[in-house]
Amino acid sequence: MPERNYDVVIVGGGTAGCVLASRLSENSSVSVLLIEAGAATGPAEIQFPPAWPALLGGPADWSFFTTPQSGLGGNPVFYPRGKVLGGSSAINAMAHIRGHRGDYESWRSAGADGWGYDDLLPFFKRSETAPAGDPRFRGTAGPMKVGTGQVKHPVATAGLAAVAELGYPLTDDFNGENQEGGGWLEMNVFEGQRQTAFDGYLAGIERPNLTIVSEALVTSLTVTSGRCSGVTYLKNGKATKVEAGEVALTAGAIASPQLLMLSGIGPAAELEALGIKVLLDVPGVGKNLSDHPLAAVVYSPAPRLPDGVNNHADAVAMLRTNRDLTRPDVMALFLDIPFFPPTLQGPSTGFSIAFALLQPTSRGAVTLTSNDATAAPLIDPALLQTKEDMDTMVAALEFSRQLGDTKAFVSLRNQEELPGVDVSSPAALREYLQRDTGTYFHPVGTCRLGSDSEAVVDLTLKLNGLDGLRVADASVMPSVVSANTNATVLAIAERAAEWIGR
Repeated sequence: MPERNYDVVIVGGGTAGCVLASRLSENSSVSVLLIEAGAATGPAEIQFPPAWPALLGGPADWSFFTTPQSGLGGNPVFYPRGKVLGGSSAINAMAHIRGHRGDYESWRSAGADGWGYDDLLPFFKRSETAPAGDPRFRGTAGPMKVGTGQVKHPVATAGLAAVAELGYPLTDDFNGENQEGGGWLEMNVFEGQRQTAFDGYLAGIERPNLTIVSEALVTSLTVTSGRCSGVTYLKNGKATKVEAGEVALTAGAIASPQLLMLSGIGPAAELEALGIKVLLDVPGVGKNLSDHPLAAVVYSPAPRLPDGVNNHADAVAMLRTNRDLTRPDVMALFLDIPFFPPTLQGPSTGFSIAFALLQPTSRGAVTLTSNDATAAPLIDPALLQTKEDMDTMVAALEFSRQLGDTKAFVSLRNQEELPGVDVSSPAALREYLQRDTGTYFHPVGTCRLGSDSEAVVDLTLKLNGLDGLRVADASVMPSVVSANTNATVLAIAERAAEWIGR
């Protein structure tokens, strides 16, 4: 027998889940249950912005690894995902950047009518308080308080000077009217501390109609007569079943398709091969996985550089490697730390000019290894799998070197440590990228929204072919936006709150 009945059960207490739990429970007549697999609180370092790299692989991280990546010479990649209330907003680098207007217009033109930039703008604004921004584009009373760091690192200052030196524009707000060029990075940092989605939307809120259960893994969705009617979760070794008027799946681009497939919703042949009874054949579940590849040029410092006090990337640049493009295709990050994977040898001090491919053409998948809900899924983001993606990353590497060679960096740099000045041929650059490239922690697309027959959810985020279930997280993005993804997830969840439980 079910333990209890709720109007809405939310699966996953990350960014989207926190938004929905807060917004839906504002209506005292709606009973809401939020279930999170991770703990209610994480390490103390979560609150200290510069400490985010130490959180990766810690108790608040699922610490996944990808399958061997053919685009990276067969190397697997460490794949962090948040495992705590607040989800990945508790372990990420706190960047608050919307995608480019053209990203959302591409969604709309591909069949996601109603998901263009102007459609989402009210929800971006609703999520944030950005007092320094243009109110035509920025929010003034939202839960997430955003701003640039009060103390700017010399590496960031040099980075923006380098962008200007090469003839590229500067912008005063990536989330405003001008979304291209170099500029100061907005962060989810308030009064010197990280602000997670839980901090912004749920901390300090006590409502009799809101129940939060942490350290509880949802193992299956209950489907009755073509309707999702509840979930079963595992906590302290005990299975608990709850009923729901509606279920909102907000477990993220990895766990949301995983739970659907464990529940018999997904590609029929794959599920049958694992002995899972097929309830609904939805071929797109788990497919279309997209992520930003990230690599870096690393320099040893000339002087001793001060420690960073923000997120180690006070400034970034959105740039086009080809001036004929309609929107930036590469992000450059001016990092006040040496940034490289543990498989490479580099300096213990220094700085980096990192670079990410913003519109990857490679597509991967999330698949199951078994019908065991506690088993990690197979994650294949297909990083640099296409020639087009590798070519653009090579161009981004060469462009990052041009930035590092400007007069702006002369007083800060000693020498290029990675890849090293002797690495210059096209083959050598590709080989370096195969060893250095990892994830930028932005997986999306595995429960794609759309109006075509291959879409997983419809334009109101309802799962196609099943009543009572919506998906409202990064997994519904048709393609990855040209920026860090957390701000877009906030907007998606704000919009979903208008549909769920109504």
